[in-house]
Amino acid sequence: MCLAVPGKVISINEGEPIMRTGRVSFGGVIREINLACVPEVKVDDYVLAHVGVAISVVDPKEAERVFQYLKEIENLSNSEE
Repeated sequence: MCLAVPGKVISINEGEPIMRTGRVSFGGVIREINLACVPEVKVDDYVLAHVGVAISVVDPKEAERVFQYLKEIENLSNSEE
């Protein structure tokens, strides 16, 4: 099973288009990922990331909806302990 998660772009390191990277916050966990597939992305945009690569730009409302689902799953997990 593959999983792609949304994250908020907090900075972009410009350079060769294929090597363009950015720092992305995934609920407070910050990772540097490749942004080559989303040349239109800007700081404060949300991206859908899979294995360290942003694969699309995501609507902020959709990203927030996913964050809410993940929080609900975490709460269910914690209540079963």
